[in-house]
This record gives sequence, structure tokens and C-alpha cells, in this order.
Amino acid sequence: MPALFEPCTLGKMELKNRFVRSATWDATADTTGAATDASVARYRELGKGGIGLIVSGYAFVSSHGQANPGQYGIHSDDMMPGMRRVAEAAHQNGTRIAVQIVHAGVNSGYLVQKGATLLAMSRMPEMTRPHREMTEEDIEGIVDDFAAAAVRGREAGFDAIQLHGAHGYFMSQAISPLFNRRTDRWGGSAENRRRFHLEVVRRVRKAIGNDFPLFIKFGVMDDREGGLTLEEGIKAARQMVDAGIEAVEVSGGVGQAALTATEGDPERTPFRERAAAVKRAVDVPVILVGGIRTLETAQSVVESGDADMVSMCRPFIREPGLLVRWQKGDRAQAKCISCNRCFPIVARGEPLECGEERRLREEAAGAG
Repeated sequence: MPALFEPCTLGKMELKNRFVRSATWDATADTTGAATDASVARYRELGKGGIGLIVSGYAFVSSHGQANPGQYGIHSDDMMPGMRRVAEAAHQNGTRIAVQIVHAGVNSGYLVQKGATLLAMSRMPEMTRPHREMTEEDIEGIVDDFAAAAVRGREAGFDAIQLHGAHGYFMSQAISPLFNRRTDRWGGSAENRRRFHLEVVRRVRKAIGNDFPLFIKFGVMDDREGGLTLEEGIKAARQMVDAGIEAVEVSGGVGQAALTATEGDPERTPFRERAAAVKRAVDVPVILVGGIRTLETAQSVVESGDADMVSMCRPFIREPGLLVRWQKGDRAQAKCISCNRCFPIVARGEPLECGEERRLREEAAGAG
């Protein structure tokens, strides 16, 4: 029976347990995308928390692929010093860290505010954001940007690369018939819509070598009518594994918000059935993210075989040391109440923090 707090492997990487801190945008990068002292302090604190694998906040691979303010960049060698400091901070307490790399595609209100015309797989008349359909050269350039970013991640001292293929960002757009309406080799059939993913995996794998862990956060299906089906997503997952992916973190695609649990809801894991379906289809580790708030649920996920590892985001915002507490015998559920008040904070470009903790602090200050 798999034990959550015993060592495991992901690809060729040894981890001290089966817990993953899912990638979390923290808005601590400077205006260029470079990590700051605040970024380093955050990963040092997470590294103390006993997490098996930390996945960094998403880092944009191209200057035209940034999603939000304060987002990390890995699009330029100028980002390397800050990235090295982040990796070193996480490593200080023996924790592994992967860098997540992303292109936002048309999912960037931030760049629109700066006057940009966004790059899209297809022209979509119904979309109000200014955008243009990518040329063949545009697409090939982004594939190359992913490969170059992965090399930077390895050279900066990260232990693995995670591709961001979820939450409606560019990889989600490329595989979804809702956004990819092309009729050339990059679109049309389900096979052609998978081409971008497979090209990125192959080119990244060639660039970083066969000995370096590579995995993906994958929106295995869309939650919008006419979108990517689970069957198509599973076929894509199989082919990506054949091309070099060594683990799949199952999440949502187009139409599925990252913040799936809301305050007052019972603990629920909306992607568990999808993860189990992927687990039956591939022979690499599968990671489940979304809604996990108790040790009992985490254990159930692993013991059932629905996934090999469990991934959490918001619980670690409020309690970076959650796992240390659980290991010491305090098995009470995470203090995160899924209020989602962390999101408006970071959406304003302020450094990420727990909104409930801020509310309690402000109430206490007012009472004083």
C-alpha cells in the first residue's frame, strides 16, 4: 500500500513523499518577470514545509506569452539569476522544485491592457480581445521558445520541467476545437490539434536530454460544449508519454476555473475521475490536483489507485508548513476554507497571501 510520507520517484527524480505543491502565481516577480527577494523568501518558506515536490509559479516562455502582472519570466537569459536563487532557496531544506513553463495565447487580459494584439491559434470573430491568427512561423517560434525555456530551467538548477497545458492557456487553446479552428497541419482533426503538444514535448525532450524529468499539467478535457473530450485528452496523454512525458498532473482545460472549490462546499475533488481514467491509460505517475483538504482524502486517492501523488495549491498559501503539522500528529484538515479571497489580492498585482488571514488580521487591528 503506497504511503504518502514515504519516498517515491517521478521519472528519475527521487522525492521524499507523494505531496506536490501545485504551481501557484504569487505576483512577486518584477516588471520584467525576474524573481525578487520576495520570491526567494516564499520558496525558502515552502522548502521548510516538508513538501516532496514544489512546482514554481508559471513562467512565461515568450514576451508575448505573459498572462499576468508579477508573473515569472523564463523567456530570456536575463531571468537566470533570479531563477537560480529560487531553486537554491527551495533546495535548502532538501525539497525538489520544478519550474512550470507557459504561453498564455489569448488568455491574457494583462497584455491587452498594455496595448498588445494577442496571438491566437485561429481568428475568432466572437472574441473581443484584439488578436490575430498565428502564422506557421509564429507557432514554430513558440515551440522553440518552450525548448529554450526548458534549457534555462535546467541550467538554473531546477529538478524538473512542467509544461502548463491546462486552464485555458495556449496549450489548452491549441488542442481544443473551441479555439483551434485551423485547417492546416496544426488544426482540424483531433490528430492535428495534438500536434503542438507533441512537438513541444519532443523538442523540449531533445533540448534537455533523456535524463531530466519532464511532466505536464494537463487539462485532459474541456468543460464547455464542443470542447476537448475526455477520450481525445486520454489519447493525447498516451502520445505525450510516448514522446517523453514522465508524469501527468490532471487538471481542467478550457471552461474550468482553477479555483474549483468554494467556501462552505464539502471537500470535493472535481478531477478525480478524470485522473483515474488517465491512470488506467498511461504507465507513468499521475498526480491529482483540486480540492484536497484532508489527509484522509489524500490517502484515499493514492490507496485507491486513482492517482500516484496528490497536489495542493491554496492550502499551502495559508499553511506552508501543513505537511509538517500532519506528520507531527495533528491531522486536522487544512486551515484553507476555500474562500478564494487570495485570488483578488494577487489579481491586483499584490504579492499573494491568504485572504482569510488578511481579514482576520485587519479585524484584530480594528478591534485594537
